[in-house]
Order: sequence, then C-alpha cells, then structure tokens
Amino acid sequence: MATGDTLGGVKAAAAGEDDTVEVKIGDDHKLYVPTYPTDATESISGLVKAAANQADSIAEDTATLVTDFNALLAKLKAAGLMADQE
Repeated sequence: MATGDTLGGVKAAAAGEDDTVEVKIGDDHKLYVPTYPTDATESISGLVKAAANQADSIAEDTATLVTDFNALLAKLKAAGLMADQE
C-alpha cells in the first residue's frame, strides 16, 4: 500500500497492445497520469454524446419553423452539445 513516504503497487487489468497512457513523474517524484474526461462545458472540452436526429423541416410558416428549430435546440442540449439556458 502506498503512503506519503512509500511507493505502493497498482493493480490493473492486463493492457492490450494499443492500451497506452502518457504518464509523468513530477518534481516531487510522484507519478502523474491524466484524468478521465468529464462533461464538456462552454470553455472545457469533454465527453459528449450524439444528438438525437431532427427530421428535416417542411415548415410552411414561421410558427412551425420555430417549433422545428426549438426541437433541434432541445436535442443539442440533451446531448450536451449546447449549454442549457442560464
């Protein structure tokens, strides 16, 4: 077991040939590995999922086009591709 003064072992599943992660040893002689990505924000890249499909609009008036457009916005927000209203 690792402590503040003693290095410890790490248990992990066997790595495949293409499983590599860049690690660094800090000035404090500790090993640092990257963290897993988190959800994306307006200023930080992160994980997002594909947005649900929005059918092509066949609107013939402004009100129907607004409804179609708002449906697209809702799907982008649900997928994490656009921030919710503040």
